[in-house]
Amino acid sequence: MGLTVRRAGLAVVAATLALAGAVYGVARSTPANAAAQLTAPQLVADMGAGWNLGNQLEANANGIPSETAWGNPVITQALIDRVKASGFKTIRIPVSYLGKIGSGPNYTVDSAWLNRIQEVVNYAYNSGLYVLINMHGDGYKSVTGSWLVCDASDQTTVKAKYQKVWQQVATKFASYNDHLIFESMNEEFDGQYGNPTQPCYSNIVAYNQIFVDTVRRTGGTNASRWLLVPGWNTNIEYTTGSYGFSLPTDAYRSSSIPSGEQRLMISVHYYDPWDFAGQEDGNITQWGAAATNPAKKSTWGQEDYMDLMLKKVHDAFVAKGYPFLVGEYGAIDKTSADSANNTYRANFAKALVATAKKYGGATAYWDNGYNGQYGFGLFNRSSNTVTQQGIITAIMTAAGGTTPTTPPVSASPSRSTSPSPSRSPSSSPSSTPGGSGACRVVNAVNAWNTGLTNSITITNTGSTAINGWNLVFTLPSGQTITGGWSATYSPASGTVTATNVSYNGSLAPGGSTTIGYQANHTGNAGAPTGFKLNGSTCS
Repeated sequence: MGLTVRRAGLAVVAATLALAGAVYGVARSTPANAAAQLTAPQLVADMGAGWNLGNQLEANANGIPSETAWGNPVITQALIDRVKASGFKTIRIPVSYLGKIGSGPNYTVDSAWLNRIQEVVNYAYNSGLYVLINMHGDGYKSVTGSWLVCDASDQTTVKAKYQKVWQQVATKFASYNDHLIFESMNEEFDGQYGNPTQPCYSNIVAYNQIFVDTVRRTGGTNASRWLLVPGWNTNIEYTTGSYGFSLPTDAYRSSSIPSGEQRLMISVHYYDPWDFAGQEDGNITQWGAAATNPAKKSTWGQEDYMDLMLKKVHDAFVAKGYPFLVGEYGAIDKTSADSANNTYRANFAKALVATAKKYGGATAYWDNGYNGQYGFGLFNRSSNTVTQQGIITAIMTAAGGTTPTTPPVSASPSRSTSPSPSRSPSSSPSSTPGGSGACRVVNAVNAWNTGLTNSITITNTGSTAINGWNLVFTLPSGQTITGGWSATYSPASGTVTATNVSYNGSLAPGGSTTIGYQANHTGNAGAPTGFKLNGSTCS
């Protein structure tokens, strides 16, 4: 997606990673340093539903990349654990380099920045997730220090710099297996909407070729790694039509890849219709066949259009053995204008993922970390909690998987404790009433239709450590817990006892841990009451 605040972004069209008939979530085991050399259908099946860590490693302040520059907190392992626990199997990590690149002719990337990129990649990669990294913000003219500009006059310098940066990135990750995918660039175009211009499109095609050749020549797994390339502004029409896009050749790929198989993928994005998905007003808040108010529904861009566009990508590339990915899609939160908006956002996401699956594709939802009006957020990155379970459930339902209700088995004590929020969750936390005691409890309830999630942060306010705990509370009438994480819950309704799991049973004085559950409700989405920790009433 586009620039700094980027609650919405550039109007771009999209589609998905293909090969008809693929099934999501196929299990397999591969040594950490081996390349499995998956075929296109196998790759699409294995990638499953994806999510974007947007507005973080591509954020910048005056042209200097900084992961907190656009309002998000520092990325943590706990966040990635929550994303995985929610059912996502792929994480796309947009990356900017900008002012972290030194002068020519070597264009050396700051080593600390490369190390931080690797650290964040490892959060997901070491958890068994697919990871995509790209060159994201270096081509936006409105960003200070942008340089990957297709209509810049000195293309010799642009191409030399581009080649050197990718050479360094590819070398850094040469030993990573096929769970890591490189994407050459993001929404590259000249900034003017309308038909692509020449020779600007020719330069974009040239960048893709430089990217493929450079990565392959670094050797290791890079010789057979899947590489993702976009067309003009990741727009489906301008990538599939006769506007100037051509696939890179792949002359330097490993000889171990069967001649009839590809290792190149096509990147497209999907935000149509823009007046529903990204336009920051309350005019168009409904989408699809289930819309109840014609005045709130766009006159175009419904299910039939979505099907047509994704089929174009299939016909242009999948039929030739090249898979493709909808690297971004989603719709902003307009519930301030229409309380039913989240239902239509979920319907849009479900339809996109289902249509992608129909044509053999995978997707990655755009999340910019912003919750509330005009935000794309599915998670609160400060508290590592779910904010839009309804949309996540819709995505997982369409993908053919289920939403896990427990954290990854690799979770450690340090991961189970959420960092102190640097900004408020999307729902205002509510402190549970009660007398003074050795504990404090804060709820963060996020509700939709007939469901909700609640994240409960427990703090030991006493002077001695707690080793093993149970938290008793009473659910509002009509609520039933359907699943939970970081504790066991019994019974599912009424007065519930939550008991610690192995990795979070010890709470030092002042220490905290966060647990949570998903529940159904019949109209009362309030927080529980009457909290007692090991018999002591919590404040």
